[in-house]
Amino acid sequence: MHLQMITVSKEDYLKSILEAESEGETVISARLAEWHKVSPPAVTMALRRLKKDGLVRIANGGEVRLTATGRKIARKLTLRHHLIERMLAEIFGMEWWKVHDEAERLEHAVSPDFEAQLLAKLGRARPCPHGNLSEVESPASRRRRGLVLLSDAELDNSYTVSGIYERDRQLLEFLEHRGIRPGARLRLLERNYDQTLTLSTPSGKVALGPAASQRVWLSPAAVAKHRSRSSNNS
Repeated sequence: MHLQMITVSKEDYLKSILEAESEGETVISARLAEWHKVSPPAVTMALRRLKKDGLVRIANGGEVRLTATGRKIARKLTLRHHLIERMLAEIFGMEWWKVHDEAERLEHAVSPDFEAQLLAKLGRARPCPHGNLSEVESPASRRRRGLVLLSDAELDNSYTVSGIYERDRQLLEFLEHRGIRPGARLRLLERNYDQTLTLSTPSGKVALGPAASQRVWLSPAAVAKHRSRSSNNS
């Protein structure tokens, strides 16, 4: 099935499933209803159509998985979303915490020709304004790159924010107001009894709970220094 034949609704479902799979979440209809803010019967009907089109498979336990065709379409949409976010930030200067929602609206209106122009101008190597790559990554993939979750950070170590979960606008604004943004330098000062973390950020000393700290990926300062020396020596 060609991408241009897919409805906006189907595009949204396929991309959500790919994102959730990459984050290690089990995708079921109830979660899709929650993410898309629609009724369970509406999700059931949408999944039936996606299954009929050969874009998803539904296991006996209700778990939803993308087929090879569905995954290809979802990856194409993810790249388009990535390019639009970068266009908004790099060309138009939009704040990093605003671009995801705007790209969600624009990604369905971009023609293949314009997408090709964006790809030629921006490339796909650089991360989006949230620090995430154009290919949706799993937690295991990020750890192989030497990244750690903020919730797993070590006391008194310095880190640079590498990437942030981008689908929650309230979370992004919350983090921005506390100086936690891609590229920011952080230091974990305390692990508190109530499971909050006390951090030193560019905005000063802040407290962060697990709901937020499990959505932020960090690059240890030692890794960043090593990469910098390697680049200088090459």
